[in-house]
Amino acid sequence: MGRTKKVGAAGRFGTRYGLKIRRRVAEIEAIQRKRARCPRCHHVTVRRRSTGIYVCEKCGYTFTGGAYLVQTITGAEVRRALEAKGA
Repeated sequence: MGRTKKVGAAGRFGTRYGLKIRRRVAEIEAIQRKRARCPRCHHVTVRRRSTGIYVCEKCGYTFTGGAYLVQTITGAEVRRALEAKGA
């Protein structure tokens, strides 16, 4: 698998598609591979299984989220609005 200093794992694309797009791809892939905090047990053991499906390696909790992020920005805003309205 190709890697470069500037774009990391997106170096597999070689010189195709332009540097800006390859940097964006590298950034998104780094975010989606990073471990996240579990909403049930609160340990940082959640990993992405496939598009939008996340699994906690500690407690086995499976849940859905964004395609690349565990929780999308829009989803967080909606959750905050619902909590404020219900409180």
